[in-house]
Amino acid sequence: MSTSLSNALNCLRDDVRAMHAYQVHSAAGMLKLDAMENPYRLSPALQQALGERLGQVAINRYPGERVQVLAQALATHAGLPAGKGLMLGNGSDELISLLAMAICKPGATVLAPVPGFVMYELSSRYQGLRFVGVDLTADFELDEAAMLAAIEREQPALIYLAYPNNPTANLWDPLVIERIVQAAPGLVVMDEAYQPFASRDAMALMARYPQVLVMRTMSKFGLAGVRIGYLMGEAELVHHFDKLRPPYNISVLNAEAGLFALEHAEVYAAQAAELRQERSRLQSALAGLSGVQVFPSEGNMILIRVPDANALHADLKSRGVLVKNVSAMHRLLAGCLRLTVGTPAENDGMLAALQGALGSVPG
Repeated sequence: MSTSLSNALNCLRDDVRAMHAYQVHSAAGMLKLDAMENPYRLSPALQQALGERLGQVAINRYPGERVQVLAQALATHAGLPAGKGLMLGNGSDELISLLAMAICKPGATVLAPVPGFVMYELSSRYQGLRFVGVDLTADFELDEAAMLAAIEREQPALIYLAYPNNPTANLWDPLVIERIVQAAPGLVVMDEAYQPFASRDAMALMARYPQVLVMRTMSKFGLAGVRIGYLMGEAELVHHFDKLRPPYNISVLNAEAGLFALEHAEVYAAQAAELRQERSRLQSALAGLSGVQVFPSEGNMILIRVPDANALHADLKSRGVLVKNVSAMHRLLAGCLRLTVGTPAENDGMLAALQGALGSVPG
């Protein structure tokens, strides 16, 4: 290594050099069921209409008023109460980073149940914040006593509650959540990335408690490639977060694609309904497989526990099916794989591969 490169590397933070980057595995040629994407594409007629519309966008200009039109359309779509505000992010990941930046004071702590979405911890550490994870129970419910004790002990500036949770896919008891909100000394973010597939949401909670923010994304709506997240909450709070948002963080093409999707919301609602139906069918079929434990789901994913997650994951991959191996993420996830709910044909392919692989994996 040259002296110049060594000197340049020494300028970087030691913790950054020691970190592992968020991994996105190649899915080329695979049945891709590892990332909770909506598997449905638009009809040819809508693809053509969207293409023509995007072709008319002034991409020679910086994003302007159409981004604000999108924010207003999302507020209407979500039923945003009076007195609340909404800001846009380049996916939920950017919003999580901005929240960490906003609370970055000496000694500030971020708290969340674990296992949960890994970006809560990563974004906290990127900003030099302390992250405290509180274990869920063995059946992936909130441990109310442990959460309340941690809140009292740590006095977190920010608490994340994913609703439904990722990767466990379940919704937690709303009464427990409300008691956590009441005990929180700072912000509580309800991350509703999988809201299109869930039976309830936290909008009423946000309306009652000014410290509660609701974060959603258009990714699970069906626009994962467009990267639009949005944060809702008390207008004054959102105003301060919005100061940290990079200028022009939503491209004109992404904004127009988001508006197009909202104008055809019934198409995406029908897709979500089909995925919920497929989720039920898939859960029943998985429960019939020997050696497979299936957990409840309110998302477009299903968590299962098997005798050897590593061997089964590798076997499925060899059969052209890519799912997510979460068994090493947390001790409570030992033996677990996370399966995305796909189209009927994709789900049939995954089930066939599972049946074949389970026959070849030692029980």
